[in-house]
Amino acid sequence: MVPYFGERFGNAASKTHAWGWEADEAVETARRQVGDLIGARPADIVWTSGATESDNLALQGVLGFYADRGRHVITATTEHKAVLDCCKALERAGLAEVTYLPVDATGSLDPQQVADAIRDDTVLISVMHVNNEIGTVHPIAEIGALARQREILFHTDAAQSAGVLPIDVEAMNVDLLSISGHKIYGPKGVGALYVRSRRPRARLRPILHGGGHERGMRSGTLNVPGIVGLGAACELVAAQREGDAEHAAALRDRLQNALFERIEELRLNGHPSLRHPGNLNLSFAFVEAESLLMALEGVALSSGSACTTASLEPSHVLKALGLADGLAQSSIRFGIGRGTTEEEIDYVVDRITSEVARLRAMSPEFRMRASV
Repeated sequence: MVPYFGERFGNAASKTHAWGWEADEAVETARRQVGDLIGARPADIVWTSGATESDNLALQGVLGFYADRGRHVITATTEHKAVLDCCKALERAGLAEVTYLPVDATGSLDPQQVADAIRDDTVLISVMHVNNEIGTVHPIAEIGALARQREILFHTDAAQSAGVLPIDVEAMNVDLLSISGHKIYGPKGVGALYVRSRRPRARLRPILHGGGHERGMRSGTLNVPGIVGLGAACELVAAQREGDAEHAAALRDRLQNALFERIEELRLNGHPSLRHPGNLNLSFAFVEAESLLMALEGVALSSGSACTTASLEPSHVLKALGLADGLAQSSIRFGIGRGTTEEEIDYVVDRITSEVARLRAMSPEFRMRASV
């Protein structure tokens, strides 16, 4: 990325000089790298600022272009806020009617639920590939087949899955797919939306205007350094995705097994096996998640999505699984990746065990339960 911040300073949209040509060549190389990762044509990659913008462009773009065909959207209650909040805004504006499908206790969605929800005016199905909080993997290929059979466009947010799970937009019948740079070891503030251009063609009405960049779907001067970084990250992921996934899964299992051996009253949130290899979401009964996080200085953990940390409400994902407010607010999300080591896992196990014991000793509810 570094040269494109300075010495290779051209605007990729400038077609009349060598500096612009150089930038455009770098952008097109990155387009191919992203396309290769998901089995897509380079021409079908549209640059955005991240998966949030990609999700919004997919939903608003489809509903804007196909308004005369229908305005019904199908999604799930556990989607990322970038999808849910966009759906709610479209509903408030009278531009969409949305069916929010419930999930089971593991966060899983049955494709038959999607089939049963389809109406004559359904124009879009949007279901994420992997849940960002609990790691549950949805049956994207099966849902895509249903959508294709009924000639309905299918969008999936693949921000969490692109770095660890194989994706083929053709085999999965995906028409629109969102990617975020920082979820696959790329830079923050850059992303992409795959938009199928043939068999069938997905059409979008732009939500940004001012120049007609990106085949008229997303105007604005391109972030060339960020795009170069995203492309390089995709190329690295394609080369080592299987090894990264195996590494993360082994450490996740090490963490999970150790914590369950040493701490009682633990709950695993999400599917026990069909899950992101580097995700572990646990509820520590009788412990407030925020208190535990504050006690773990030097350990990077979260109580939910980074996009909802300003909210004091329990996670909408955990509530959708049926957790009571108290248990939902005692949940911690662990993220394990390429650079995580066994030593770090063991350190965190020791810290968590110690702090949970300390916090529970101060909990009247836990002491009352222990006395019984």
